[in-house]
Amino acid sequence: MSRIIIIGTSGAGKSVLGEQVSKKLGVPFLELDAYFWLPGWVQVTDEVFHERVADAIKADAWVAGGNYSRARDLIWTRADTLVWLDYPLRLTLWRLFRRTVTRIMSQEDLWQTGNRETWGKQFLSRESLFVWAVSSHKRQAEQFPELLKQGTYGHLKVHRFYKPAEAENWLNSLARNGDR
Repeated sequence: MSRIIIIGTSGAGKSVLGEQVSKKLGVPFLELDAYFWLPGWVQVTDEVFHERVADAIKADAWVAGGNYSRARDLIWTRADTLVWLDYPLRLTLWRLFRRTVTRIMSQEDLWQTGNRETWGKQFLSRESLFVWAVSSHKRQAEQFPELLKQGTYGHLKVHRFYKPAEAENWLNSLARNGDR
């Protein structure tokens, strides 16, 4: 296990787990949002995103976090392990709420872009991550198993966790060299 992709609904904890796995294994963490967003919440083009991700995953070992279907062909094909945080929607919404409020209050600069979350965008907008989380949760639960049945991704060792304790147990079981 040397190239791990972590997927799940917004707020599930992909980045948190990714950072923890990265630290434990001593490999880089690739937060896919950092390759996608420019200052002013401008999205890079699909071509630029593909180039950035392709360059990042050339490394022999990494942990990536994110659900970008526009780069799935690159990431899932190169990965050897897929971790799916398939938590209940109520849990991911609670985690997303806590994270969002913390980021708004701290004015955290996201991905060194100058982008910051705001009350209006997150709680009064159709572009809210809460709207996205609700609309994508069921779709992912239906789509991911079908994708994983495809021969294209048959090489992936899949870990599907329904509870944070399961992910924590898996993390704690990882050897420093990435075996398991």
